[in-house]
Amino acid sequence: MAEKPVVVVIEDGHEYTETLSRFLSEHLALERAGSGPEALERLSEGVVDVVFLDMRFDRTPEDLLLGDVDALVDQFNGDRGQARRFRQDHQGTYVLAALRAAGHDVPVVMSYDFDGEPRRFAKLARRFAPVRYLTDDAGPETVLAALREAASR
Repeated sequence: MAEKPVVVVIEDGHEYTETLSRFLSEHLALERAGSGPEALERLSEGVVDVVFLDMRFDRTPEDLLLGDVDALVDQFNGDRGQARRFRQDHQGTYVLAALRAAGHDVPVVMSYDFDGEPRRFAKLARRFAPVRYLTDDAGPETVLAALREAASR
């Protein structure tokens, strides 16, 4: 691991990158990927110690979202809009699956509150380890500790 852990923040906006840069840049080397395809490209380019992954990608152009919306339409009684929103709301899980399918076993810290969905997170953790989550209200010290711990694996 480098002196400063290399963290790739995967998000559709810039909020996490800007916040982490503001509070944690002296401790972490931060980079950003704005979509699943961009994240896959970035991880294949070099050393990454940990990924910080957003769950919801509602600002990403539809052609850059991972997952097949046509396959989801049937689950939503033909409602293409509802299928599209589901894909946006759960894009983080699609990105996580794509990272693992591409052979990237880098630790992932997801920004999502799974406290109310423990079985869902347990399934993700079994299938896509190493992965953990932090709620959106986690403070800088908590985020730094989680990223350092994940990067030290």
